Amino acid sequence: MLGNIDAVANLAVKDMTVARRFYEDTLGLAQVDSEGDEVVVYQSGNTRVQVYRSSFAGTNQATAVSWQVGVDIERLVAALKAKGVRFEHYDMPETKREGDLHVADGMKMAWFKDPDGNILHLIGG
Repeated sequence: MLGNIDAVANLAVKDMTVARRFYEDTLGLAQVDSEGDEVVVYQSGNTRVQVYRSSFAGTNQATAVSWQVGVDIERLVAALKAKGVRFEHYDMPETKREGDLHVADGMKMAWFKDPDGNILHLIGG
């Protein structure tokens, strides 16, 4: 029923000014739409990421958005780190850490948070 319809990731934030700086300047996403100062929609590949003001920002404890970045993961992690992004480190079964990358079964992964604590995820190989 919904298999052929694009989905949009939704991320709750407290401060739109801080969020815009992060998503535009740090992550390099381009704004494609907005609803005043309450919602900003970004293009990310063929999908969209909607950032909206919410009093519930910072309450999600799980991964909110993942990007499949392929072989560019190490370059992207280094570039984000150079922009001040701090990567999260998790203890996961059958996974070893190589710097900020978690490696398992030929897959490399990295997690980081936006200013409101939304967990963002890169997947490569």
